[in-house]
Amino acid sequence: MNDNSQYGMRFTVGAHSARHVRRIVRTHLDFWAMSDLTDVAELAVTELLANVVRHVPDRYCELSIRRRPHGVRIEVSDRFPQLPLPLTASEEDESGRGLFLLDAVVDKWGVSPGPARSGKTVWFECTTSNVSARVVPDDPPRHA
Repeated sequence: MNDNSQYGMRFTVGAHSARHVRRIVRTHLDFWAMSDLTDVAELAVTELLANVVRHVPDRYCELSIRRRPHGVRIEVSDRFPQLPLPLTASEEDESGRGLFLLDAVVDKWGVSPGPARSGKTVWFECTTSNVSARVVPDDPPRHA
């Protein structure tokens, strides 16, 4: 799914996946004149990938980055049907805050179960304040 307004890939999350995905997100946001969303989008997608590592047995997922008229929507889909639930983490807990963090930094997020409980999609949306982001450039970014 490659065109000027969306990007998608399928992969098994590994040790360096989050770093590479952040670079891809940053490249698209720069291309779409939405650099103001980079920090939030990179943090949020890192949290979603960390949840795949922790909770999805095969670590396989699909990433979708979609340009919106006033922002971006990023989705991470997997084949594990268990829906994520926000946990109440204590100060001593080393994990369990990812969905609370996601909720604090993005404009909107949610979970969509797959057909026949065959997996799920966790998504988030961020809105840009950059008016020039409404113009779509002619050439999509290239990835090395």
